Formats: sequence, structure tokens, C-alpha cells
Amino acid sequence: MESIIECLEANPIIAALPHTELLQQALHSSVNVVFLLSGSILTLQDIVNELKDRGKRVFVHIDLIDGLGKDLAAVDYLRYRIQVDGILSTKNNLLKYGKEIGLVTVQRLFLVDSRSFESGIKMVQSYDPDFVEVMPGIVPKAIAELKHKIPQPVIAGGMITSKQDIIQALGAGAVAVSTSKAELWEL
Repeated sequence: MESIIECLEANPIIAALPHTELLQQALHSSVNVVFLLSGSILTLQDIVNELKDRGKRVFVHIDLIDGLGKDLAAVDYLRYRIQVDGILSTKNNLLKYGKEIGLVTVQRLFLVDSRSFESGIKMVQSYDPDFVEVMPGIVPKAIAELKHKIPQPVIAGGMITSKQDIIQALGAGAVAVSTSKAELWEL
């Protein structure tokens, strides 16, 4: 886990790839960590290999890969066959198992109201992911409050469209910011 933290300390911007058209930009960017938010089991191995060949740490959003089951066998496949560094998910059982087999886990929390905030805290406390990604990432107040209630590092993601959004999220206590805006990857 320290090596992921060190990567994020060196560059707190995470390239989030909602489609493979951004792959070349991510490969040539200075980001250390990439979140794959789409793809297919047919192309996943090649994409992960390309990114790893460039020294990137690769996390796959297990819920969003076409043809990949949303079960424990899929987590095994990502860990032992594809050899990703970590997974993102909203599914607690997948994150819990991923952590057990040595993957770095990122729990995505969608904070739309105070109820989702409170239930999100309970989920994080119950399943103990390595990181928590707050969605949308443009809610510095929620990031700051969450930082005081959970021990996991917080990543801000979703709707990050400007340098100001990044500054505010990091200023509120996020350790990193994930964005699909390639022009923000080189800040």
C-alpha cells in the first residue's frame, strides 16, 4: 500500500479512463495511477500491459468491464491473470475479497444526500477498503467531514473539470483526484 501512497504523493492526479480513446494520452502523461472505467475482457490484458510497461499503477473498475462477472472469480481473474494493482467497486463483497488476496481496494461512495453520507461511512467502517473515492469529487465540505470520520485516504472523483476543483479537493484533505479530463493530468 505504501507504494501506491508514494505514487499519489509524487503526483496526486489519477487518470480516469471512461473510454479507451484516452489510453494514448494516459500512456504519455506523467500520472502514476490509472483508473480503467470501461473496456472488455477481450482488450483488458493488452491495455493493462501497455500501462504497466509505462510504469503506471492500474486499477480496474470491476463493475464496468464488459464480459467480466461481478463475482469473486472475476476478482481472482483480475488479480492472478490480468495482474492489476487494484480494483474499484461499489460492491463491498468484491472489495473485501480483493483486499484479502492482496489487491489495493477503492470503495466508490456516491454522496447525494446526508443519508448516503451516513450509510457510506458505515460501509467503509464495515468493509475497510484501502481508499475511498468520493463521488462527485467537487464536494470539499463532504471530503473534509469524511476525513474526520474514517481512517482511509480519500480520493476525489467525478465532475472534476478544472484546476480549481483539484485544488479545492486536495485542500479539503483528499490524497488524490481522479479525472477523465486529460488536460488536467499534467498540472
